[in-house]
Amino acid sequence: MTLNVNGSRPQIAILVANLPAERDRRVIRECLSLEANGFDVTVIAPRGDRSLRTLPGSRGTRLRPYPVFVYGHGVLSYAVEFGWSFLCIAVRLLAEVLSGRAHAVQVCNPPDVYWPLALLLRALGRPWVFDHHDLCPEVYASRVGTPNKWAFRVLRAFEWLTLRTATEVVATNESFKENAVRRGVAPERVTVVRNGPARGEIAEPSGTTDPADPGGADHTVVYLGVFGPQDNVEGAVLAAEELTHRRGRTGWRLVLAGDGESMPALRGLAADRGLTDVVEFTGWLDGRAVDELLRTATVAIQPDLPTRMNQLSTMAKTVEYLGRGVPVVAVDLLETRRGVGEAGAYVPTGAPAEFAEAIDDLLDDPARRGQMRAVGLARFRESLAWEHQADAYLAVWHRLLAKRLPHDVAARALPTGAAADVATPPAGDDVRAQRPASAETDSRAATR
Repeated sequence: MTLNVNGSRPQIAILVANLPAERDRRVIRECLSLEANGFDVTVIAPRGDRSLRTLPGSRGTRLRPYPVFVYGHGVLSYAVEFGWSFLCIAVRLLAEVLSGRAHAVQVCNPPDVYWPLALLLRALGRPWVFDHHDLCPEVYASRVGTPNKWAFRVLRAFEWLTLRTATEVVATNESFKENAVRRGVAPERVTVVRNGPARGEIAEPSGTTDPADPGGADHTVVYLGVFGPQDNVEGAVLAAEELTHRRGRTGWRLVLAGDGESMPALRGLAADRGLTDVVEFTGWLDGRAVDELLRTATVAIQPDLPTRMNQLSTMAKTVEYLGRGVPVVAVDLLETRRGVGEAGAYVPTGAPAEFAEAIDDLLDDPARRGQMRAVGLARFRESLAWEHQADAYLAVWHRLLAKRLPHDVAARALPTGAAADVATPPAGDDVRAQRPASAETDSRAATR
């Protein structure tokens, strides 16, 4: 790196392949935090809103979108999609480098195919940061059931190359960090930056008051997220069927907020089981609508089954739940328990009857819900809110680009919550996943 002699701000290019920049809330938070702390940002991502030239809510984060014509459904179509995105991103990134921008690059997966660009940029002396959103081999295995061993090995090799060619790795939880270290990345080169909303994105809940308590209001059970094959949203629908046997059909409802490739099948399942009076589909919700829904929820469900991918992943929807103090019912997964703790009620296998029993018990126990609500709010405020994560994220860039930062910025230690007042995505953005579904569904993701 060269010394910043002309006083210009260091410039970072962020590469996103799975959805438009204006819909990736993690990337939005990262961009706003970088802007507020002395950096200029350009995002290269699939085209969404054609009218956008800068990131909504930012002071000047540039968008360099590219068109997408094919979305993957099988091995061949995925190869075409990923090959096209690689070509588009490579051309736009080269233009950024030649124009004097892209002092450093951050790439967000999936897919894990950009390591040749990492080799090129690092040969030019530019830092390359890998923001590890998904365990791509495990995503593939979860979608196909029995994975093709050669395809799985190729994905593992690409993951290894992606991790090892990065200057530093940003991992979304401790399991992802452990995975990177097992792949040979030095622990000091891996920084955990969890996913989740900033405090300013949500209305401050009022103490531990249960939204279902006043006046005997009906209970609302919520699922917020992607409707993909591996998300087991059908398990939530079948749990609702079990609940009708336990509680009848009044006094409660299940709200499924989101969308995805499984939506038609889920609507069909609810209709076939005669559940349309107790199961409600909202479609996509913007930030304000998500906040309003979760502030009226009694219980939230995380129906993900105990696959290896789910054991190692933190679901961003669950952090959204905790931020509003909503008790969570989930399978007892490693990273879920690490994040949720005593704010969750855990079931062993994810069978619909297990979910129904746990939800039924919570709906009849306001005292326990109040305790879980208090724990969830505390965990969010004290460690999971984006303000805490932004400090760790910004420290990576201050380390890598210290010579390009103005001396007063480079020398300044970032206090906790330094980006609190700026890392708030626009309310109209869709809430999406920390771990999305796949190349197709993650481009249409809500919260995973």
